Amino acid sequence: MKPDDSRPLAGFWAKARASIGRVPFLTDAVAAWYCATDPATPSLVKALLVGALAYFVVPLDAIPDFVAGIGFVDDAAVLAAAVAAVRRHMTAEHFAKAQTWVERQTGTAA
Repeated sequence: MKPDDSRPLAGFWAKARASIGRVPFLTDAVAAWYCATDPATPSLVKALLVGALAYFVVPLDAIPDFVAGIGFVDDAAVLAAAVAAVRRHMTAEHFAKAQTWVERQTGTAA
């Protein structure tokens, strides 16, 4: 899948860019994206990650993201649970790509 081809996650990259510096779990979210779009990832793992990432992207959730200080707590919890459940399928390459993407967006790439 290309970054903007996934219908449930159509707004992922825009949300990720808007979240830089605001959410401490952004690298995990981007790594989850890379894992979910990796052809080698099993379908059930992809489904779980897409669900968690969709929760991050969709503006309607348990705690609205605009609530200062706690708006992303529910998103972090959902994503952390999904990542913990499928961690063995998330490779070092997924995390390296995520780190590189975050560094490029923040201008901290070496």
